[in-house]
Amino acid sequence: MRGGRRRPAPDRRRPASGRRLSPYGFLAPAFVLYAAFLLYPILRAVQLSLYRWDGLSLGVWVGLDNYRAVLADERLRAAFGHALVLIVFYAVIPLAIGLVLAAILNRARVRGLGFFRTVVFLPQVVAMVVVAVAWRQIYAPNGSLNTALRAVGLDALTRAWLGDYTFALPAVGFVGTWVSMGLVTVLLLAGMARIPGELYEAARLDGAGAVREFFAITLPAVRGEIAVALTLTIIAALKTFDLVYMTTNGGPGTSTTVPSYEVYRNAFERGQVGLAAAIGITLTVVIFLINLVVNKVGDRTS
Repeated sequence: MRGGRRRPAPDRRRPASGRRLSPYGFLAPAFVLYAAFLLYPILRAVQLSLYRWDGLSLGVWVGLDNYRAVLADERLRAAFGHALVLIVFYAVIPLAIGLVLAAILNRARVRGLGFFRTVVFLPQVVAMVVVAVAWRQIYAPNGSLNTALRAVGLDALTRAWLGDYTFALPAVGFVGTWVSMGLVTVLLLAGMARIPGELYEAARLDGAGAVREFFAITLPAVRGEIAVALTLTIIAALKTFDLVYMTTNGGPGTSTTVPSYEVYRNAFERGQVGLAAAIGITLTVVIFLINLVVNKVGDRTS
């Protein structure tokens, strides 16, 4: 107003009523969605795991018997063991290859790096069912892999890869390596791009070579990206289902069965929904514990 004091600017943090907005007002809708789509299904699965139920008739309370069956059944124990083996193919090998590949590309400053990132990331975009069908054809007795081995005179190495008790699980795991390697490499390249170039210049002035630069500068700088990559790939390894289902169906015998496949088999083929729920909850706990260790180690070393 003219001739008077200026009116103070309104506090935008307060609503028209004059009350300060609580941060819980913003969190409540998100928590409701989180509880409805994540917490409730998990609690429901826990409830089902305490019953013997075929999905149709009335369930019978059995307490922890389904969890005892998970620990006692040799097939189910083997399934969890196979999942741990797949961690090596999905997480450890892609991380080792990705670190070397990303370090070389970052050091060489290759042209067209954006195009390369797109190409190596493509396996993440393609549906796993399509990937599984393609690799099933590659591994077939008359597929591309055996044809290539015969062409170079290595006929003794040819075999029905997905039907071999010894090589079926590594063959499935190699597909996981192919899928995960691009994701890991892109994550590591993004982390290495943030490293100041002055650090490398100072190291070179001190006489450091490429290997010393990698262990002294590059590796410590991308520990956060390594933790993220391990978290994503370990989860993918432990919960893999479609790849196994489309390539081996858990065979030959039980040599490639995994927990997620056992959940499907017990729930939809054997009518043991309670046991399937117990396997799923056990798998969830294993995934949580392994990734908790990975993140704790990552936080401690960063």
